[in-house]
Amino acid sequence: MRGADLVAATLAKAGATHAFGIPGGEVLALVDALGRAGIAFRLARHENAAGFMAEGLWHVTGALPVLVATLGPGVANAVNVVANARQDRVPLIFVTGCVDAALAESYTHQVFDHAAVLRPLVKASFRAAPGTEALVVAKAVAVARRGRPGPVHIDLPISVAEATVQPRPQPAMPPMLASVPADLSAAARMLAAARRPLVLAGLDLVGSSGAAALDRFLAATGAPLLTTYKAKGLVPEGDLRVVGGVGLSPKADAIVRPLIEEADLIVLAGYDPIEMRQGWRDPWPADKPVIDIVAEATAHGMHAASLVLEGDVGTILARLGEGHAPVATWAEGEPASVRERLRAAFAAPGAWGPHAVFETLRAAAPAGTVAAADSGAHRILLSQIWHCDGPGRLLQSTGLCTMGCALPLATGAALGSGRPTLCFVGDAGLEMVLGELSTLRDLALPVVIVVLVDEALGLIALKQKQMGLARAGVDFGASDFAAVARAMGGHGATVIDRAELAQEARAAFARKGFSLIACPIDAAAYEGAF
Repeated sequence: MRGADLVAATLAKAGATHAFGIPGGEVLALVDALGRAGIAFRLARHENAAGFMAEGLWHVTGALPVLVATLGPGVANAVNVVANARQDRVPLIFVTGCVDAALAESYTHQVFDHAAVLRPLVKASFRAAPGTEALVVAKAVAVARRGRPGPVHIDLPISVAEATVQPRPQPAMPPMLASVPADLSAAARMLAAARRPLVLAGLDLVGSSGAAALDRFLAATGAPLLTTYKAKGLVPEGDLRVVGGVGLSPKADAIVRPLIEEADLIVLAGYDPIEMRQGWRDPWPADKPVIDIVAEATAHGMHAASLVLEGDVGTILARLGEGHAPVATWAEGEPASVRERLRAAFAAPGAWGPHAVFETLRAAAPAGTVAAADSGAHRILLSQIWHCDGPGRLLQSTGLCTMGCALPLATGAALGSGRPTLCFVGDAGLEMVLGELSTLRDLALPVVIVVLVDEALGLIALKQKQMGLARAGVDFGASDFAAVARAMGGHGATVIDRAELAQEARAAFARKGFSLIACPIDAAAYEGAF
């Protein structure tokens, strides 16, 4: 048994089923050990994409997300996805190969201080030493999952990974106990007095067991629900208690503003303003009754709260809901009116365009379909139109809002579920990760890629126009994406109307391999859309 075997066995015990990355000489012993521990190693074409694949798998299966990279450029390539994991609360375990400390004093090829580069981005960084292999992994997993989840880095020196070790008992994984404030009486009194309560749910409830607790809390309190984009589907959006998503669309936010103003109590259920645009600074008066339930209290300065409850958000909601006597709320029916206005505001204005694409795919997608959305103008519009029928069914980067995330997120989700998964991406975002089409080919995954083709960085162009600036650096040439998909082992098609799209979508959802549907649109369709 080698040190790498102890690392792999401890990862498996912690719930890892897959690891993603690109092998290099410094991690070959680890890649071998992962397979023998029952953890399938999956090759990506870029470390950044590999990390998003790990996240996509975690969202649908709960498996511990693991990213593996070799030293130097492998680590540097992964910086973006590690930053995303921190801002989107993903308990990513990032294992990197490294040369031994003594060798690094004189051998400098590809060598830099991994921990120093990652320090601002990770919750912790460890370096395995002989005899600590399993302990370091156990500590890393505990830190990654504690409080607000986030990435943890492990540097694994070559000599430690390859050295023969004596089998020893693995450390017990520390139990994950729900943390709840001892005194919830003040919150209970605020709830009892409320006749127009409003819940805003967000990031801290994603990836936890909080969805059921949120549902029961709404039932007990009679409160309507607003969500951030990441929290869409925590309560299925066909439920009449769900008003809609907010945070990035000024158009949507203006429609829901009356509910915020009229509410006599706002309950923030795992809400983290890291997902929100600048317009969500001070969204209510400082004297508005607000209960802020968070995994970890932070001095972000974005909003005021009357009471902060720190701990496991789902458990706190459950305790508050159990002790609440139901009363009649929102006697004038304002939440239902706002819900209808919100849906009407984002209906397709014409026969073709991004609205029509999203409506057509929503009708064609089977129940329970997981979709991923890349960053850009299309994501903001999609997040208003796309109704989620369960939690974790619209995957996106909301804290960092990084482009190029949707395709690998969908890849990981499809690998975990074995079901067709949707990927919505703009042409610029897809061109960032075209190599991952070959990953889909090699893994034979049923991902349906819908490309909004407008030959521009649409969101940035809109901002330039709003600022009165000359258009610059946002336009690019056309790619034949359907031909690229066919060349890389998938099915490719270009459609220009709803009927063609519906036909291609039905066929794509029945296909075993990946499909790419290119949808040319006019970038001007986004103007005033959100």
